[in-house]
Amino acid sequence: MWIFGRKNSSGLFSGSSTAEEVTNGIDGTGLTAIVTGASSGIGAETARTLALRGVYVIMADKDMVSGTKIRTKILEEIPRAKVDIMELDLSSMVSVRKFASKYNTLNHPLNILINNAGVFGIPFALSQDNIEQQFAINYLDTMKNTVSESGIQGRIVNVSSEGHRLTYNEGIRFDKLNDPSGYSRFYSYGQSKLAIILYANELSNQLKDEGIEITVNSVHPGCIQTNIFQTNSLIMHGIRYLVVVHEYLNFGASTTCYVALHPQVKGISGEYFSDCKIANPSKQAQDITLGQKLWDFSMNLVK
Repeated sequence: MWIFGRKNSSGLFSGSSTAEEVTNGIDGTGLTAIVTGASSGIGAETARTLALRGVYVIMADKDMVSGTKIRTKILEEIPRAKVDIMELDLSSMVSVRKFASKYNTLNHPLNILINNAGVFGIPFALSQDNIEQQFAINYLDTMKNTVSESGIQGRIVNVSSEGHRLTYNEGIRFDKLNDPSGYSRFYSYGQSKLAIILYANELSNQLKDEGIEITVNSVHPGCIQTNIFQTNSLIMHGIRYLVVVHEYLNFGASTTCYVALHPQVKGISGEYFSDCKIANPSKQAQDITLGQKLWDFSMNLVK
């Protein structure tokens, strides 16, 4: 497993590399991946690319109608693909636990977990449990067992964003997380993406201390026009004047698939990737103390 794939002529991949290019030649047969938010956009392209490389993909999504359509398209394009879809609402701990219970009945090893689902710039609202970032925690024991029994390194990939740099002054508003006063839809988005990186770094440190062969990394997929911007079409127009916006999802899924599958990333953990390379996140994203505080805060939410 983890067979080396072909590099491009420069020997490096970039933001202009497609998901198929960065995984070309890689055989994922025998691996199992859960991809959240796989019913559209980058998540759908990630699921398709992993399936193309022989990975057994479980699409975890709240939108079962759209997800089923995506699964059908994948199977039409890749008849040999192994793709299933299971319902998962990340805003509900009840749904997360139900999903975990159903997955456990499959008695199937888990090698790759891609936390892709997300929203951008929505008005203030509370989820049922405020625990979306804790989804991965429910699968640690499963992944640990897989690593122990198979000897194959597990990988957790969290889709963050360069938007993590634009957040509240304190980084995470622990005392005002559910307070609508002073709420900014854009700072809140940045806060959530900062939390993803902090969480990944802290989890990575804990797994390293335990000697567990599971890597945890965060990725910036690039600025891709997907339906995540559907509530902010004016923002999308503004972004076009500032950065290059790709309309092709295979560009957006490239870094995620690279970190999830490529052997060049084996053993690398607690890093932030952009354009298929390790990049430097904000200073707040590298704050170990802030990450530990977020971890403890999140564990209390789960309990």
